[in-house]
Amino acid sequence: MKIMIIGSEGMLGHDLVDVLSAEHQVSTTTIDTLDITDIGKTIKTVKENDPDVLIHAAAFTNVDESESNPDLAYKVNAIGTRNVAVACQAADCAMVYICTDYVFDGTNKTPYYEYDETKPLGVYGKTKHTGELYVRDILNKFYIVRTAWLYGYNGPNFVATMLNLAKTNDTISVVNDQIGSPTYTVDLAKAIALLIKRSSYGIYHITNSDNCSWYDFAKEIFKQANVDVELKPVTTEEFPRPAPRPKYSVLENYNWKMEGYPKIRNYKQALADYMKLLKL
Repeated sequence: MKIMIIGSEGMLGHDLVDVLSAEHQVSTTTIDTLDITDIGKTIKTVKENDPDVLIHAAAFTNVDESESNPDLAYKVNAIGTRNVAVACQAADCAMVYICTDYVFDGTNKTPYYEYDETKPLGVYGKTKHTGELYVRDILNKFYIVRTAWLYGYNGPNFVATMLNLAKTNDTISVVNDQIGSPTYTVDLAKAIALLIKRSSYGIYHITNSDNCSWYDFAKEIFKQANVDVELKPVTTEEFPRPAPRPKYSVLENYNWKMEGYPKIRNYKQALADYMKLLKL
């Protein structure tokens, strides 16, 4: 297949290129080569590449900065996604839209299913959700992939942040009342590679299996890295941030399971593979 990846310079984008290039003809754009807020340029670029599937992995992902710069977040995450969807319609290709657990408000006590009501709390979640609506309104051939707590080798992430903090701090405070599923970008890229082989369009939750708090995840990181540091659990209220966070955003990979795809491995196993790349 001919696959086009928008946002190939990002953490997930890098792994998508690596995983998909083994089997498919892959073309890419970056923030420097395509401004998705320009609808004319977006349509022209997609039609020139003429993909069978386009993966839209570009986004304004700074959750806190979205609160102080909502117009930019909306322009990229909502309008930009609409433009990509219109371009896919013009090129008659399927679209994969990478979305987020932030479309939910985090008040659940059990994992969120694809059909659960969306209720984003902050600007980031609202603009990403608006992107979803554009994709669903404009296209028939789409995969909306909601994921969460991403980390990978090619970008800043929680794992790297924790390990860097441990170099200069004896004690690290980590939030203990936000629960989710840490997800390795390589595993997500491999899942997307399976997904696009079929025309099983729709909304999918795709994360590594099992869940934990950020505090528990930090403990697992230091355990696997064999780093001795004191971790202090704190509440969200004790660690205030500009943007509200969903306290419970575990995603049930329900459609994935119902379509017969293999269970995605435990986040601890995925973390172990990531750690090998760091050569600790």
